[in-house]
Amino acid sequence: MPKITFIEHDGTRHEVEAESGMTVMEAAVKNEVPGIAAECGGACACATCHVYVEEDWRDKVGRPSESEEDMLDFAFDVRENSRLSCQIRVTDELDGLVVHIPEKQF
Repeated sequence: MPKITFIEHDGTRHEVEAESGMTVMEAAVKNEVPGIAAECGGACACATCHVYVEEDWRDKVGRPSESEEDMLDFAFDVRENSRLSCQIRVTDELDGLVVHIPEKQF
């Protein structure tokens, strides 16, 4: 199973296992990672699962869709490497993925 590391704003690390096919958000919620509110349940209808993808992983996770970019307009402290974790599908290729959780989600 691919492993994903979530790093909270204060530096606390959470390494979780994720099943291929689930989203990064689902892996966070399933493993009770703090800071991922996921209020819309993964429908890309809020920005409460916002993360920063580490630079080395940006190409592998791909670019946000137009609808994801629209939702990111509502996120706190959006950066070049911002993504909604509900829109990143876990694959074996993402084993070792590292994402950072913003200081706040909204």
